[in-house]
Amino acid sequence: MSQSELLARVINVLDAAGIDYMVTGSTVSSIQGEPRSTHDIDVVVALTAASADALLRAFPSPEFYLDEQAVREALVRKDMFNLLQPDTGEKVDFWLLTDDAFDQARFRGKVGTSFEGITLKVSRPEDTILMKLRWCKMSGGSEKQFQDALRIFEVQGSGLDQSHLDYWATQLGLNELLARLRTAAGAG
Repeated sequence: MSQSELLARVINVLDAAGIDYMVTGSTVSSIQGEPRSTHDIDVVVALTAASADALLRAFPSPEFYLDEQAVREALVRKDMFNLLQPDTGEKVDFWLLTDDAFDQARFRGKVGTSFEGITLKVSRPEDTILMKLRWCKMSGGSEKQFQDALRIFEVQGSGLDQSHLDYWATQLGLNELLARLRTAAGAG
């Protein structure tokens, strides 16, 4: 099963189970910016104990590895868990929607897009940039995360809501990284 086939299956399962979601991470930065390979698919989910059961049933062993205990613990911690496709090594990181103000705002602001014949909900470009900058900062300066953010900024250009970027950069303590990004893009 290819990564795009796994993504399609995950989206179909989430839609069928009524689980609201938003694809994020490098999959989305590749759609909104410059394509690059990624080792996993990141999906933010509004998961409940009841909907977790549907998710667990949809990905049975041995075709998939989805640890029930990890899912249940993630629900309690509002954390993440993984789905693995052992034959191919493909992986989905499911991140539970948290109560964090930015997490809630970016989830509400998600947009629909088409990717490799799949219709899916993704974070808006501004929020993808902000999350990439946030990961850059949290990782101690990951150049890969910064470059992903820069490519989105360059590709999306004048279509970006700069006031949204400014507001959340201030809230998240990312002003210096956003200024560096704008300078690197020739927009600062």
